[in-house]
Amino acid sequence: MEYEVRYYFPTSKLETIIKKIKKLPDLTMRSRCYEKTMQYDHPNAEMSFYSKKIDGRFRVRITKNDVFSKCKISWKRRIPDTKTTDVNKEEEIELTIKYDEYDNLMFLIDNVLKMKLIESYERYRTVFTNDEIEIAVDEYPFGMALEIENKSTDKNPQEVVRKWVRILELDINKAYRLSWDDKYSQLCKSQNIKQLNHVTFDKPMPQVKE
Repeated sequence: MEYEVRYYFPTSKLETIIKKIKKLPDLTMRSRCYEKTMQYDHPNAEMSFYSKKIDGRFRVRITKNDVFSKCKISWKRRIPDTKTTDVNKEEEIELTIKYDEYDNLMFLIDNVLKMKLIESYERYRTVFTNDEIEIAVDEYPFGMALEIENKSTDKNPQEVVRKWVRILELDINKAYRLSWDDKYSQLCKSQNIKQLNHVTFDKPMPQVKE
């Protein structure tokens, strides 16, 4: 299981938040990466991942910068009791493949499995980590997100997340409980901007505001 919380901020807060995290002791900062994530649905509509019964996302993600490139397949699903506490509890299964096998993977998904591409998004991600936590700063076309995820294997995962929320001087009750696409949809509706299936930096986007 994955235990995490997530906050959204205006893009203008990016530099301030990065500086704040850099000052924290015992965290390793990884290189900023570009990511593109594509989300697919089951070819049989009766087994749709987007149904309320399943409420899952099948994702293909490429991550790259000047040093490396990688590809990941993942399944993420909100479980019924995810909101029983103040920390999100979600099912997540990941599989990493060689980046040079990406084209073969896409051929299988598109032409053999006949999965349906539903949506995609771009972002830049900067990660800070140690043995118990991963703090990700995500730059989306519509704003920035701060994700705090447990990485400990021998501590209470929810307590680890709460501890780092306090260290970052955040209010856990103000964490956003849904996914990026829910946030994007809400912003589009509230700002009267056309909602797109593919969220990229070169398209008109709503913006997270104070």
